Amino acid sequence: MIGKKRWSSIRWKIVFIYFLLVFIATTIIGVFIMSQLEAYYKGSISYNITRMVEESMLRTSLQEYGDLASHQAEIQINIDNWGRRVQQEIFVIDDELTIIASNNENLILKSAVGFLNQDLIVSGLSGKIDEKDEVIESLKKETPVKSLVFPIGEEDAIKGVLYIREDMTSVYDTINKSKLIFVQAMAIALLITVVLGFFIARSITVPINDVTEKAEKMAKGDFSQEVSVKSDDEIGRLAEMFNLLRQQLNLTLSEISNEKSKLETILKYMADGLIAVDLSGHIIHANPAAMAMLSITADDMENRYYDDIIRNYNEGLMFDKLRENSKDGGNSDIFFYGGSTFAVRYDRFKDENAQDVGIIMILQDITERQKLENMQTDFVANVSHELKTPLTTIKSYTETLLDGHVDDKETETQFLGIIDAEADRMNRLVKELLQLSRMEYKQEKWNKKESNLISLLKSVVTKVEITAKNKNQHMNCIFDESQKIMAVIDRDGIEQVLLNVLSNAIKYTQEGGRIDIDALRKDRWAQIIVTDNGIGIPEKELSRVFERFFRVDKARSRAMGGTGLGLAISKQIVEEHKGTIEIESKEGRGAKVTVTLPLSHARGIKDIV
Repeated sequence: MIGKKRWSSIRWKIVFIYFLLVFIATTIIGVFIMSQLEAYYKGSISYNITRMVEESMLRTSLQEYGDLASHQAEIQINIDNWGRRVQQEIFVIDDELTIIASNNENLILKSAVGFLNQDLIVSGLSGKIDEKDEVIESLKKETPVKSLVFPIGEEDAIKGVLYIREDMTSVYDTINKSKLIFVQAMAIALLITVVLGFFIARSITVPINDVTEKAEKMAKGDFSQEVSVKSDDEIGRLAEMFNLLRQQLNLTLSEISNEKSKLETILKYMADGLIAVDLSGHIIHANPAAMAMLSITADDMENRYYDDIIRNYNEGLMFDKLRENSKDGGNSDIFFYGGSTFAVRYDRFKDENAQDVGIIMILQDITERQKLENMQTDFVANVSHELKTPLTTIKSYTETLLDGHVDDKETETQFLGIIDAEADRMNRLVKELLQLSRMEYKQEKWNKKESNLISLLKSVVTKVEITAKNKNQHMNCIFDESQKIMAVIDRDGIEQVLLNVLSNAIKYTQEGGRIDIDALRKDRWAQIIVTDNGIGIPEKELSRVFERFFRVDKARSRAMGGTGLGLAISKQIVEEHKGTIEIESKEGRGAKVTVTLPLSHARGIKDIV
């Protein structure tokens, strides 16, 4: 174990890192130098061969022959004379891939296929000057060569190619010797690096070991330790901070003890239950309120898992499901047990390194509150269903009377008209109550599709335009009717919202008034703004305008018609679309309604309406 600790110490890690950095740096430098050296040698050979061909005018003289094969002897004499001055192999190849002349007597008048690089020859016959590095195998020996090809003739009449090949064995020998020299130099440099790294690391680790020994004694409860400060560098600062830590530790421990006592008192007497569960599923803390709600004892907490206890109450609150539901933040749920209703709020809690430690839950007994909410909801649903049947009967009798089955036409028509209007109002009330109930219980079915809000807004304005004209009101459409503002909506639902907003603006604006309608994009949201100069709403009543059945002036509102549910329904519909609806108003100065909806994430379909 001692040997293992010695080799795993930071001293050897520093030496290793120092060694690794130097090794990587020298390797990169070596690879770069060798690659550049190789490229330089190869480039020099290509350049020298090309310059030799151009300066010797050999290719120019070959271009003077009409047919290379017909002048084979003459060309061979030129190649022999020219080949004595160079070390490269030279081949003159006609367009039939036959070697017409060469300073290699064994290949004269033979086919170039099989002896020379056919792809390179084809490239030359197409009018290109090309080159290729390759390896030739002969007598169990591999010889690296560089081959260059030069076309003979004009671009539209290539007669053949001049093929030159040079042995590069000496080049690669030079490069290999250079690599060996570099490796030897690198080995010496690395050896020196290890020695220097050891002494540098030792100067760092000795003071750290001293601090470690003192810290170990402090961990055992001996707070009398003090480290001597021998330098002004980072190690010296560490020693100073260690001594400061020793001085502050007793004070901190005392404060922690006081805070712990305070926290335990708060948890003990808080009305809501609190449960903390670690990642293994054990309950690490439960206050008395939580233990009472779940009917568990301190012995249960120590000997049973959280899942074993909660399974009797609600399997939807099992530990794995809580972790999954809270992966993006806190969540909440409701469960029923023993005739009581409990609200649960839960979230992951983390340590100082932002790592998950477990789940913390807050339990709240909401039995009474839930009863009141259920009574309220049930009342609305029951009243709606109870009114639906008699309203249908009243409507049918009213229509019968209006058809002329009564003698006193004038009086009965007047009365029946009133009955018919009230029946319609009550029928609307039932429909709106049912709609609210469906939305509250998440039973409303939405047919959401990507739609153009401008097209929808134009349609709604057209539907209410006649009503506004009857009151001599001016409807001012500020928005650009040619633009498209795309959103994923239930078209009928949002149309209902806009009709309600515009109808309210017309209803509560005096004759000759003005209503401005605008639609625009704002960041990732679409906004529809309706502004009127009507009677307005008192500022103290603004917070209640979205309540069911709420009217600012009940007598005036009933005289103008309406059920008091329109804005409540509109708010529910907009919120189902992840949007908002807001009203700004001052009494006597009109009102401004802003409907905000999220824009489509993707680009809208072309020509959608």
